[in-house]
Amino acid sequence: MRHWISSAALGAVFLCSAVARAEQPAAPAHAASAFAPTSAQAKLLVKAERAGAQDLSASAAPAGGMILKGTLEGRAFVLAIPATWRGEIMLFGQGYATPGSAPTVPMDLLAKDPGGGLFNHLYDEGVASGVAAFDKSGIATESGAKNTMRLRALAATLGGERFYAVGGSMGGSIVMALIDRYPTAFSGAVAMCGVTQGWRPLIQQLTDMRGAYDILTAGTPYALPGEKDLTRSALPVTPPAGDATPGDAFREAQKMRLLTPIFGLFLAAKANPAGPEARIIQQVAAIGGFTPDPAALGAPLSAAALGMDDIIATMGGLPIGNRARVYAPPEMTPDEAADFNRKMQRYDADAAAVAYARAWHETSGTFEIPLVTAHQTIDALVPFSQSEGLGRVVAEAGNSGRLAQYALEPTRVPLPEGLEGFTHCGFSPGQNIAAFEAMRDWVRSGKKPGADAVR
Repeated sequence: MRHWISSAALGAVFLCSAVARAEQPAAPAHAASAFAPTSAQAKLLVKAERAGAQDLSASAAPAGGMILKGTLEGRAFVLAIPATWRGEIMLFGQGYATPGSAPTVPMDLLAKDPGGGLFNHLYDEGVASGVAAFDKSGIATESGAKNTMRLRALAATLGGERFYAVGGSMGGSIVMALIDRYPTAFSGAVAMCGVTQGWRPLIQQLTDMRGAYDILTAGTPYALPGEKDLTRSALPVTPPAGDATPGDAFREAQKMRLLTPIFGLFLAAKANPAGPEARIIQQVAAIGGFTPDPAALGAPLSAAALGMDDIIATMGGLPIGNRARVYAPPEMTPDEAADFNRKMQRYDADAAAVAYARAWHETSGTFEIPLVTAHQTIDALVPFSQSEGLGRVVAEAGNSGRLAQYALEPTRVPLPEGLEGFTHCGFSPGQNIAAFEAMRDWVRSGKKPGADAVR
């Protein structure tokens, strides 16, 4: 299950994927008895089959509605269709999942609300919602956007008339791709804690942080395990031949191998705030552009160390380079800084990979519909600079009238060993709903929402 909300304690399963997240309270499960569709629902099933949907199955949803699951060209989808549906539908871009894991969709969008309360709110409002699976795990903006458009075509056949694009984290990148590449397909959009500026600046930050961490922890108990080449993943994400460990359990173990020394570093710094461990934390965080916090180091380092092979495979090469960059670690003498720069691995961007990353996706800023974004000012994985970068691009395009951005207070959760860390996408259900309703009111009224619409 991919969630983009993280407001509960992460606990011992911190970073159960490269995106930190926690379950929201589940809606009451509806009856599992045999589903008998109404005549209107039976007609929807016939329309879906005629439109090319396969492997169809339907189940009862609250108040006479229907959960519809199936595949489109082999890709799984799920729709929640209330009995009162009149043509409004929200299509949701899921977040990042660790490479190697199987792409999925939620089995029930209401019982396991992946929008932190938004799906149930929309259902109660008579708004349908849907999610399309990716073709692959890891970086999946391209397939996320294309598969969402397949689902949009099906939903239009079923009676969809007004479409909204919503997503968080990597789902924010999918939202940006949808509204840029398909400018008339949606009436409005929302990106929460999203990769809205683009993948290249974020990948550069993750890689810089990994390089700095490797240099500054070399020879200490806090060094990361595995490969040190920054252009490769540090650890594999699939079990080796002959290893019978289930894939998901193997990936969880690999994440904990990475997180254990990071947490150890923070525990040492907590015990001695003036010691060398605290200095390492400050310098690593500054190089990466993140907050010196166990979650805000653990999440990016885990993503970089487990995701680089997928990035290169997906984009056809390395989309970033640091050949000419001079790093300026804080609190270092000139000689120490020079030594740091000598040790930092140098690499060049591949032109084809840069082109791919721009296409999937760096916004042009010229989208034609209302877009609402919300981002916590401190986020453990997708930094607030992504929101700021989007704002600059849109302003340079002269399109700020179509963008409403909200900077929200960060949230923290307890972590193992008495530590505490910032969340990724740690919004409350009320904030998720407020962001959507601010966008929908804007679409309906033509009036841009005010500064306090999302708090």
